[in-house]
Amino acid sequence: MKSVLPKLPILFVDDEQDVLETYKIALKIDGLNNFIFLNDSREVSSLIEEQSISVAVIDLFMPHIQGQQLLEKIKETHPEIPVIVVTGANEVNIAVDCMRAGAFDYIVKPVENSRLTSSIRRALEIRDLQDEVNILKQQVLTKDLQHPEAFGKIITSSERMKSIFKYIEAIAMTPKPVLITGESGVGKELIAHAIHSLSNRKGNFVPINVGGLDDTMFSDTLFGHKKGSFTGADSNRPGLIEQASEGTLFLDEIGDLDNCSQVKLLRLLQDREYYPLGSDKVKISDARIITATNTNLDDKQKEGTFRADLFFRLITHHIEIPPLSDRREDIPYLLNHFVKQAAESLNRTPPGIPKQLYTFLTMYDFPGNIRELQAIVYDAVSQCDSPILSLSVFKDYIEKRIKNTNRGTQKLDQDTFSLSYSGRFPTMKEVEDFFIQEAMKVADGNQSIAASFLGLNQSTLSRRLRDKK
Repeated sequence: MKSVLPKLPILFVDDEQDVLETYKIALKIDGLNNFIFLNDSREVSSLIEEQSISVAVIDLFMPHIQGQQLLEKIKETHPEIPVIVVTGANEVNIAVDCMRAGAFDYIVKPVENSRLTSSIRRALEIRDLQDEVNILKQQVLTKDLQHPEAFGKIITSSERMKSIFKYIEAIAMTPKPVLITGESGVGKELIAHAIHSLSNRKGNFVPINVGGLDDTMFSDTLFGHKKGSFTGADSNRPGLIEQASEGTLFLDEIGDLDNCSQVKLLRLLQDREYYPLGSDKVKISDARIITATNTNLDDKQKEGTFRADLFFRLITHHIEIPPLSDRREDIPYLLNHFVKQAAESLNRTPPGIPKQLYTFLTMYDFPGNIRELQAIVYDAVSQCDSPILSLSVFKDYIEKRIKNTNRGTQKLDQDTFSLSYSGRFPTMKEVEDFFIQEAMKVADGNQSIAASFLGLNQSTLSRRLRDKK
């Protein structure tokens, strides 16, 4: 239950100062440290108008304004605030009246610390869910992005990606974990960074690739160690989780984490607690956790290599990034961006881009996604010794990839074309003409690209096109 930390202060109202002091001690022991105490119920109305609060805990019997009257007033003016009523009167009719008036919970004095903090944390969870629903509703009704600058490093014109950006704006302010999935090279870390930049968290964005780390390395890297905990540990060393204090910890390749490390990560997510290596003193983290993977975690659960309880903690918010092959409209924009970027890094003038290159690249599947396109472009710009980028570098690369992986340019299948005939089977000449026509259509009229689709050289295709006229 310790995973919920209030973004807004918790308000306590009780005319007995010693009761408020008892509350303060109980809250600090449980890791809650954002609160406001009032011993005069008349001050509540003005305070909640000036200061947003997450939860209100009020005593029932107080001078000036009674708790039940105060409850009704809060629910009338600020229905989003969960109100917990605390009283020394164990009377069923009073409890029923308070619950009917909108009380979240009703606790009888003397109050057990665990009962109080448990009720507060449940109220915080409900408040968080209500806030998220309200934000999501607002995002659905709002057509444009509120903070497009946060996505400035992500080059796209895809409507699907823009929908993801709207979802990110909706969930960025919540403290809950986010799981980002998608093929290698689609830009998962850029998405994680955008979430962090929109979260308004004071701390740093701290990324780490946990793939290949054994449990000891994982624990030492994330949680740090105490001096003398192992050979070579000459001093205390804080882990990345401490560096991400009040910020975001991004764990990439989470699907490769071993079982022991998964248990430790689960504890961190559930209780916000961790132990540095060699220490028996628990530490509390307030870092937001974002994870990413290019593997299928559902399959890993079935195989028994990934814990189901951890998966359901990680997937509170889930973002699936589409591969580049599903957003080919982005290729021209990415191509322009990477040509300029490569030229700048090589201290050259950016070469011109032949129009047919845009068409040619949109026919390739890009199994390595954006990272693969970036690498091809950098190589092509490095080799370029003319004002115009050479198409042959891209063609040679893609042809080799197709031969080596059997994956590449779009395949013409039954969904792509159809041959219709009635009463007579088409001749080879008719079939050939059909394929030439389709290839030219897909290649946007470019004979060089169409010839590469058909396995012909350009002169042969040109001759057959002339013969058709």
